Formats: sequence, structure tokens, C-alpha cells
Amino acid sequence: MTPVRARDVTHYAAETDVLVVGFGCAGAAAAFEAASAGADVLVLERAGGPGGSSALSGGELYLGGGTEVQKACGFEDSPDDMFGYLRAALGPHADEEKLRLYCDGSAAHFQWFVDRGLTFEPALWDAPTWMPTTREGLMWLGENAWPYNEIARPAPRGHRCATEAYGGWLVMEKLVAAAEGAGAVAHADTLATSLIVDDTGRVVGVTARRHGEHLAYRARGGVVVTTGGFADNEEMLADHAPHLIAHGRVSDGLDDGSGIRMAAALGAATRRMGTVELALTALPALAVRGMLVNGHGQRFINEDVYPGLFSVAAVLTQPAPYWVIVDEEGYESVPERERWGVVPRFVSETLDELEAELGMPPGALESAVATYNTYAGRGQDPYFHKDPRWLRPLKGPFAAVDPRAGFHQGGRPGAGAGTGVAGFTLGGLRTTVDGAVLDVSGAVLPGLFAAGRAASGIHGEGYVSGTSLGDGTFFGRRAGVVAARG
Repeated sequence: MTPVRARDVTHYAAETDVLVVGFGCAGAAAAFEAASAGADVLVLERAGGPGGSSALSGGELYLGGGTEVQKACGFEDSPDDMFGYLRAALGPHADEEKLRLYCDGSAAHFQWFVDRGLTFEPALWDAPTWMPTTREGLMWLGENAWPYNEIARPAPRGHRCATEAYGGWLVMEKLVAAAEGAGAVAHADTLATSLIVDDTGRVVGVTARRHGEHLAYRARGGVVVTTGGFADNEEMLADHAPHLIAHGRVSDGLDDGSGIRMAAALGAATRRMGTVELALTALPALAVRGMLVNGHGQRFINEDVYPGLFSVAAVLTQPAPYWVIVDEEGYESVPERERWGVVPRFVSETLDELEAELGMPPGALESAVATYNTYAGRGQDPYFHKDPRWLRPLKGPFAAVDPRAGFHQGGRPGAGAGTGVAGFTLGGLRTTVDGAVLDVSGAVLPGLFAAGRAASGIHGEGYVSGTSLGDGTFFGRRAGVVAARG
């Protein structure tokens, strides 16, 4: 990872204006914009082809401010309302300068995706979920849940391209085609190993390894690092984000922080390296119809929030294990397809029997359900403010669903199996709004840019689905434009 001096490089395998390292969503966006601006663009990808973790993702795009899909579904939205929600949900300490730009440019960014060939069904999935099982193009991501519905005017902003279940592959298919159509050239099976710097300290290329051969690539305008996060690097997790060590990883297996480390070796600053997204594989469709409880049988959050928020609240603040408690009526009201193969682990006619099965303190779950039922019968939830739409007294028989079983139908089977939790990192290189990487003194490292999970983007301590693909492409585009200017 030690930087290589340009004067020590005797031969370049290729020279280009803009060199993009990593061909996920951020890399594809950067490559497209740089090539569209007239620059020669070369993309290095360590895997056998493009896609990365972006292609394996759900494909949600967090976009708003008045997109055509929002309008078609009857929702008014504004950049200010979008900003208000995201500042609260992604906070504390979200990057407000980046977030403001992202929200102000969100409707135009939606159109950018449409122009790249993505289509969105003008229909709403109107219930809490990790991911719709059908083709609705719009979904709620906690905007209509307390306390966020009191902070900003609610509007659904989860945009999904027209495919069922996981859609990251389709997003990447369109973005890769766009980048290559604009003239970007990709070299696969090529692992970047170090940055090349000239005598002025400007980044002018990278060294790389392909099929055992050591190579050097020169960039006349700039190097854009879009290599992903570090969820697959145990040493970096131990140093920066130990919360993720015991859990599953949402990645392509190659998120080893190599781009972050290359830049850090040159003195680049990092930001929010301890921040992670955690996903507890508890189905929101069941949780919202019942109760999410900790190992002591206690509720701790309103179950209709964005499920990543109840996941982080559980894993970081509550005693494990976690359970979804639901009655027969609630369970049967969820269509089988939307249960993703999840079945109860324990079923009992009475709560005292269920407590014993779950190893909870005697009377704890009975007390929690009794309190819940008392207020649910009045359409109230004074403790956590779940929307009255989902409130109903629970009655036996009762079931306990174990998130540790994971999801076993569609998508990635068993994601989070073991602990019932999977996640990824959110911290990375500190950058300007145009993707320029800053050093530890706050100065720009000339010739070096970063975007996507290799960079610290709009996030503070929180996360909402679609903000990875959204942030990565939005700021990847900006980095590509500026790098093309040289």
C-alpha cells in the first residue's frame, strides 16, 4: 500500500485521462460522467467483471424532492422535507453539506437514472418491509413513522426499478452499459495495489496486479477510488468497527478496504470509520403486526420505523436474543410470499408458556403484552407511538419468530444466519462534495478522488436503504466530472 514514486516507474501498461478503481455503482457513475465530458476513461476492477456489492444489493434508490414516480402515486415532496427526514434518520452528525446537495439534486438524479434506461412502476408498496416481493416502484422507508413524521412532511422515497425482489443487478446492468457506451474501457481481474505520486505529491496513477503480473497505470487527470468499504477486512473491523465482527456481512466478499488503505498510506483522512449498518433479519411485515422484544421480553421501539433503525437499536442497545411476538391473526394476515420462508420457532397458547420456552423472566412478556393490548384497544401506543393502523390487541395462540433463522426464500438465503444480523461499513475517506480526497490536515490531495463506500458520504450514525446506491452514484458523478477536468 506504500505510495510509489512516479520517477521509479519505468513503464505504464496504459495511460488515460481518468482512472477509476472499482466498477460498482459509484465507479460506473464516475466513469460515465468523465467519459461523457470527453475524457479517456479506464476502469480497473479486481473481480472478473463489474458489479461488486452494488449488483448484489436490493437495488433501492433513496430519491425524492418530487420525482415523477412520487407524483404519479399522488405524493407531494420537496428537497426540504427530504432533507429534514434524512438529517434525522442518518444522524446524528450527518454530513449536512453533502446531504443538502443530495436532496436538492435528488429529483434530477432520479431522471438521470431514467435516462440511463431504468424504469419504475408508478405504484406504491404501502407497508413496512425490507423489500417488496413485487414490482412496485415506490416504498416507504420509515418516513411515515414516529418521530420522523413530526419532523418533516412524510413522503415515500424508496425507488425500485421494475424488477421483483433484489434489483441491484439491473441497476448495475444499466450503469455499466452507460459507462461503456460513453467510451469507458474496463480491465477486469486487475487489483490496484498502490497509488503513484509525482514529485509534487500529485496522484498520477496506480500500480496493480493482474494474473500475477505487476503493472502500472498512469492517469493524466485523476484517480477515482470506488473500491467499496471494509466489511470483509477483519483487522480493519477490529480497529474501527468491532460491532460488525460477530455478524454476517452484506458484501461481495471483496470489501477489504484496499482503496481506503491505499489513500491512507498517502496521508488521507478518514471519517465515521466506526459507523456500520446492521440488519436484524426480523420481518417488518410480522413485527409491525405484533411486537419486537429483547431477551427480557420488553419492547424498545415502534416496529413501523425503517427496519434498519430497529435493527441498530436492538443490536447496540438491547440484551439479546431478539424476538418477534405475533398472534395467529397477525401471522396469517401476511401473505405467504411476503413471509420469505420465515416460520415461528415457538408457538404457545399462553404467554407464560412462551416465556418459559424463550428463557425470559417470569411475567415479563405477559406484562409487556398486557400493556400493549390495553392501549392498542384504544388505538394508542403512548410508549413508542406506533401508527394506529398497526395497533390491535394480541390474543392467543402466540408465536415467537427467531431472527437468527434468517430469510430462506429469495435473495441471499440465510443472510445473517447465526446471530440473525448482517451489515456493512459506512465510514471511509474524507472527501469534498466533489469527491476530492482530503489529507489529515484538511488539504486536498491533488489528483485523488473517492466515492461510494470507499468514502464517507452523507451518513452520520444512521442509515436508510437506498442511500448507498444513491450517495455513491450522486457523488461518483460529481467526482467523475471534476476528475475529467484534470
